[in-house]
Amino acid sequence: MNQNNPFEIPQQMRELAEKNVEQARATYGQFLDAMMQATSMWTASVPANDMTSGFKAVQDKALRFTKQNADSCFNMATEIAAAKDMQELFAIQSRYAQQMMQTFSLQAQEIGRIMTENTRNMKL
Repeated sequence: MNQNNPFEIPQQMRELAEKNVEQARATYGQFLDAMMQATSMWTASVPANDMTSGFKAVQDKALRFTKQNADSCFNMATEIAAAKDMQELFAIQSRYAQQMMQTFSLQAQEIGRIMTENTRNMKL
């Protein structure tokens, strides 16, 4: 450990954290793939109409956002695992929080737009 920085995170701990993040990413990827397959099978078994096609559009977008957000989270976790000290860790966390607030806002707007569009199309 560096004598100048008593809060430095040891290299071995960072390597272990990075391995754990990669294992979690792989496991979550398998779970998400299984969930997407199950969702696809379920929507394929439901008779198509305006309501189900609108629901499918929202569902597809939500699943894409879920994958995008999980990827972003795992990228942040990888960066945090490699952080050499607490200052770097907090900077990564702060940057990530700001990015995700913007992302969540845009995603909510997109879901709202799709739902409004589908509702309008159902009334016609």
